Amino acid sequence: MVGNLVWVPAGGRPDLLAEPVARAVRERSDAQVAEIDPELADTAAFCERYDVPLQASANCVIVAGRRGGEIRYAACMVLATRRADVNGVVRRRLDARKTSFAPMDQATALTAMEYGGITPLGLPGEWPILVDEEVAREPYVVIGSGVRRSKLWLPGRALAGLPGAEVLPLAL
Repeated sequence: MVGNLVWVPAGGRPDLLAEPVARAVRERSDAQVAEIDPELADTAAFCERYDVPLQASANCVIVAGRRGGEIRYAACMVLATRRADVNGVVRRRLDARKTSFAPMDQATALTAMEYGGITPLGLPGEWPILVDEEVAREPYVVIGSGVRRSKLWLPGRALAGLPGAEVLPLAL
């Protein structure tokens, strides 16, 4: 396991997960969860305090793409050492004229997750999950749990295998 955390099967600790995430991991045997200080949920502080390499941590950002009056959302998974190519790869994939990070209040309302804990597990089914190819190659990655007081740990290939997931060269 990674870092100096106590990891346990996520399905057995729904109290450490946002409701949609708890539903999504209920039957998964590959997802582990660890409790953390919610003040340290942001990636840099989390990695430093819990001795997790940045390369083993992946961030989920919610992107809104607009074309005409329509808004399309997607989740983008990139390693903490990289940034998502929102105005290139993501914009083209969403067939949008303009893309931007979804505002915090929209992202939290639409996902039923806490800002700083948003994760691809349990997202609305119609949203594509764009997984950077480097995330998919990692043996294990630490990601959000839907809440700021814990983190999930699972294989990168598990993210690539989520319903609606697409593996792309997504990072800059």
